[in-house]
Amino acid sequence: MTRPQDEQSAPAGALPTEHPGRAARVTRDHAFGDRPSSRTTSRVGGARTTADRARRTLSQNFLADRQAIDLVIRAADPAGLVLEPGAGAGALTLALAGAGAQVIGYEIDPRLARRLAARTRGDPRVEVVHGDFTTAPVPGRPFAVVGNIPYSATSKIVNWCLGAPSLTSATLLTQREYARKRAGGYGRWSRVTVQSWPWFHWRLGPTVNRRSFRPVPSVDSAILRIERRPEPLVRGRRTYQELVELGFSGLGGSVRASLRMRHRGVDAALAAAGVPRDAVVGYVHPDQWITLWQRLYW
Repeated sequence: MTRPQDEQSAPAGALPTEHPGRAARVTRDHAFGDRPSSRTTSRVGGARTTADRARRTLSQNFLADRQAIDLVIRAADPAGLVLEPGAGAGALTLALAGAGAQVIGYEIDPRLARRLAARTRGDPRVEVVHGDFTTAPVPGRPFAVVGNIPYSATSKIVNWCLGAPSLTSATLLTQREYARKRAGGYGRWSRVTVQSWPWFHWRLGPTVNRRSFRPVPSVDSAILRIERRPEPLVRGRRTYQELVELGFSGLGGSVRASLRMRHRGVDAALAAAGVPRDAVVGYVHPDQWITLWQRLYW
């Protein structure tokens, strides 16, 4: 069934991220037509159809492989409240509900939102919201996020998840390159991963071949799993994040040079963390940042 997004502001996030704006309201329209075509393009009289334009504008690539859907379900292990960004035609939505979750599916495309609302009408396990997930209010109780998300909205959706105090986990099907970078798959670590590491564990899941989607994208996807830790690894959020920000500033050309601009005892801290004195910031493991913070602030 459809429902309007709650007219309330999201609580202050756990980490500094883009702040969600005012929630969009839902239209209670009747569904029409069939599910999106599996063809890469569809034209009428040589012109692009509304569906074609939506796919290009909204980065729509729909999961069309049951095995890929099962991979996401196994990685997410859904239970309780689950928010799904980019619900689309509902293949993953129904699988999540079938696995025992109470699903709120967000779909920004009004055509797809109406179709999914009609498809799930009368199903108490599923609610469909026509609107932008990144403007959604954060639930006041524990919840998870699971979704095959648009590549173009990946950073906004991840930031929303990191800023949601009641989020327990996020299981996101993203561009494989993005997932590998955020989970340290190349031996390098991004700023967003390092800054959130004391509160969240990032893990790279299975690859999902591009042929599992319709239309077929130009790259493969992968499952990115973000899990909230039971207890934070540091007690000082502000000082830890300022330390990481300084390290990633690039001032001086190395982590050592950057940190020495504001801190004493940097060489001893680097030695305790096992970080070479000439280390480039991207190669410093998040756990080593925890040690650096402990040595420089305790």
